[in-house]
Amino acid sequence: MTDTNDEFDHLVFIGRFQPFHHGHEFVVKKALSKARQVIMLIGSANSPRTIKNPFTFEERTQMILGAFGDTDRKRIHCLPIDDTLYNDHKWLQNIQTAIVHTTEANARIGIIGHNKDDSSYYLSLFPNWGAIELPSFENLSATPLRKLYFADGIIDERMPDASWQFLQAFKHTTNYVKLYDEYHHIQAFKKQWQNTPYPPIFTTADALIVQSGHILLVERGGEYGNGLWALPGGFLDIDERLIDCVLRELSGETGLSINHNTLKSRHTFDAPDRSLRGRTITTVFHFELTGDDLPTVKAGDDAKGVFWLPIHALDGKKMFEDHYSIITNILGI
Repeated sequence: MTDTNDEFDHLVFIGRFQPFHHGHEFVVKKALSKARQVIMLIGSANSPRTIKNPFTFEERTQMILGAFGDTDRKRIHCLPIDDTLYNDHKWLQNIQTAIVHTTEANARIGIIGHNKDDSSYYLSLFPNWGAIELPSFENLSATPLRKLYFADGIIDERMPDASWQFLQAFKHTTNYVKLYDEYHHIQAFKKQWQNTPYPPIFTTADALIVQSGHILLVERGGEYGNGLWALPGGFLDIDERLIDCVLRELSGETGLSINHNTLKSRHTFDAPDRSLRGRTITTVFHFELTGDDLPTVKAGDDAKGVFWLPIHALDGKKMFEDHYSIITNILGI
């Protein structure tokens, strides 16, 4: 058992751990030496598999706990944290709720992480907690590890055996094949723009159509985001306005034509990393329809399917890019 100075009852480590590598392991070991218990808050727990978030919460928990012996493993608690891209207050509430439900009253709580990365940002958000800021471990980052893995099938050795073994087994799954193909599709897409004088910024328009507690969604076809649920929409043509773009895409993908007067609001979403294809800014047009019967829709263009989804059935793990966060932001749910 690791000796502990009991400076804290609980130390909190926030990250995505995609995958769990020696830099993460370094932080956990330091936390185990400073606290009775370590709480791992694992982000993007409600996201589908993508080359940025390829592994589920359960799979990342397996990698984390597998890196430690039985005694230390009992002191590590892994909890899922959902993405709330356009609602920082909701994200903070999720963090606070997870901690309150895991710790005892009057516990000495601290947050631990590397400096000069996302952890530095986290450290500033919880002024009531103590903090331990650690140097970056060999400048190790999960991003280049994922790039090697999906570009060439190479597993970097700078990770615990449990992570290495998991990644080796994962290479033989259909999920890996799909992500491998998606990675190379995205790289080919980006290659088309590599010689432009400035990095391109793409503009899209999406439709949020709501009627009788249902949302109109498409199931994506194509090589990017295949099978995921998305708002109807697409790229802006050079000779059209945004409203014309969204109505064109809506009709082409779902067969639905709607009256401009049903437009309730419009919103711009511009998170720099919202799309893996590159910098993409979208305007979402929110339409509220009335009537007892949901309009008949039919998939067209590159949509694999189209359907009306009850709002209660929204599932971030099935949603394309940031569309789950967009919907919850606009509808306030």
